[in-house]
Amino acid sequence: MGAVVGSAVGDALGAPFEFGPPGVYSGRFPDGVGAMCGGGGWDPGEATDDTQMAVLVADSLLERGGLEPADIFRRFQRWAVSDPKDIGLQTEDVLTNGEPWDRAAALHFQVNRRAAGNGSLMRATTAAVYFADAGREATMAAARRIAALTHGDRAAWEGTAIYHDLIRAALTGADPLTAVPGALAAVHPDHRTRWSTVLAPDWHPDDATEFNGAVWPCLGSAVWALRTTDSFERALGAAIDLGGDTDTVAAVTGGLAGAHYGLRSIPTRWTTPLHVPLPGFDDRVLGAAELGVLARELSVGAGAGDRARAGAAQASGSGPNSASGSGSGSGATGHVRRSENP
Repeated sequence: MGAVVGSAVGDALGAPFEFGPPGVYSGRFPDGVGAMCGGGGWDPGEATDDTQMAVLVADSLLERGGLEPADIFRRFQRWAVSDPKDIGLQTEDVLTNGEPWDRAAALHFQVNRRAAGNGSLMRATTAAVYFADAGREATMAAARRIAALTHGDRAAWEGTAIYHDLIRAALTGADPLTAVPGALAAVHPDHRTRWSTVLAPDWHPDDATEFNGAVWPCLGSAVWALRTTDSFERALGAAIDLGGDTDTVAAVTGGLAGAHYGLRSIPTRWTTPLHVPLPGFDDRVLGAAELGVLARELSVGAGAGDRARAGAAQASGSGPNSASGSGSGSGATGHVRRSENP
């Protein structure tokens, strides 16, 4: 349960500081005891699109009994047209451009050539928990397929796949950092060098060549925060204090740290106000208790049939969902928000 609740907590804790400069979080809480303060249009403890989409992925996996990408895409579409407070501009375009589920992201990428934002990574924790028991190959394959629904750049697929495998390792009781070399070995060769750079032990977020709304520095920063701290609370504080895309960096950090340190490591002053509204789904709102139930159901995991379905498309052609034109672009849009473009 720690991974799912931890990711949601990180999302809600980081949201008020989004797009701010480094150091704002520690300036607000100089004693190191952070609180769900709200701000920037968010109520205290309110989770953003990061967690909302993660819940939709979880609902699909549980209700359909496995990975059905078309069903996830339909849920994303229903949510996207229900006026969520925030949604990534790239994600919104893919979900509302009228193209079929298995082509929408690839066609967007063919036109824009920039689709390596962190929008697929931010929602990955629930699927990572579901597929953890299926093993490295299956969980990474599932990650790629879900990522490709909205992100046509393989860099985003591979980053999401790495994250899945680090969560898998943590849920076995291992230090997720020890899984980095094995996960990198399973990354597509064209992307391995760049991912190896941002996940190296000596990498620092200051070394990033892109805004942390891009998938590389987002995951790199989360791994750095876990590596350089010794508790769930300190890891989230370090992640948010980087500034920039604070909700997503903290959501990814919270997933890793929650899986590593466990649910009991998450302060109750953070879980008590936590809530996840789901626009478009009958005014449904999940609190920490409901997220815990969801996490327990996900932890039952994927059976043999799901393992086969997760990897079914891996040898079938150009993309994990057989969408055309996916590969590597010239850069990343980052997780650009509506709020940046009124």
